[in-house]
Amino acid sequence: MIPKASSIAATVDNIFLFIVGISVVLLVAITFLMVYFVIKYRRSKNIPPANIEGHTLLEVTWTVVPTILVMAMFYYGWVGFKEMRTVPKGAAVVKVTGRMWSWSFEYENGRQTKVLKLPVGKPVKLELQSLDVIHAFYVAAFRVKEDVVPGLNNYISFTPTIVGTYDAQCAEYCGLRHSYMMAKVEVMPEKDFQEWYSANGEVAKAGVVEKGLTGEELLDVKGCLGCHTTDGSPLVGPTFKGIFGRKEAVETEGKERRVVVDEDYIRKSMLEPQSDIVVGFPPIMPSQEGIVTEEEMEQIISYLKELK
Repeated sequence: MIPKASSIAATVDNIFLFIVGISVVLLVAITFLMVYFVIKYRRSKNIPPANIEGHTLLEVTWTVVPTILVMAMFYYGWVGFKEMRTVPKGAAVVKVTGRMWSWSFEYENGRQTKVLKLPVGKPVKLELQSLDVIHAFYVAAFRVKEDVVPGLNNYISFTPTIVGTYDAQCAEYCGLRHSYMMAKVEVMPEKDFQEWYSANGEVAKAGVVEKGLTGEELLDVKGCLGCHTTDGSPLVGPTFKGIFGRKEAVETEGKERRVVVDEDYIRKSMLEPQSDIVVGFPPIMPSQEGIVTEEEMEQIISYLKELK
């Protein structure tokens, strides 16, 4: 049984059960009438047909009753939706970034993680953005699912109510490794969350040192390991193992050539990934301009140099 771990979980469940209940009642009633009429008016009884002119009460009933039911569904759905879109004062803001094929989370103090950490009993606003295609951020235990659309700043708000670790996933098919696009959500006691939040920096300025991320951690947080590996096996993109100094066959403006992977090549590949496409791999990498800072890029390049 999936727990009701957020302030809106009970509302969503009640709406779902209300709609399912109506659907079941209608299914049973319609099926019963179909079977009843088939038996009652079967050919072997030789019942003479009659010309039916109409029945005003019946026609009004099957117009009014479905209208009332549909409006009731709309009303309860709107109540739940409004609750998710109303951000309480003082809500913690976390920026959720979706990309093929991973999630990353950035907090108000600049800290970046692969695990979404939230304080129990405190409202939160998740600001959703996509770097490439349409995704959908879905946490079953919270009963929240919201589209993450490139070029559109979307959001969702709720309050976690039960301490624990939950699964988050993408609920919109987004490509080859869609099923791998998962993350963990950790709901912590408020005291533990505040200790973690403070320990990981009141970041006054952007920079890798203040955020405490190594090159390897940055590859994970920035979603690079969703397409590349560090163990030598190719994935959607070429492996990072031994990449620095390696000769790669690339396609540049429709022509194939060989290049040596150096600092300039790595930097250009991150900022202009469609310029030199490695032969044998799809050109799906989005530009990291504005996503990876110069300091973070230096940290990543230093790590790749050592990844022999």
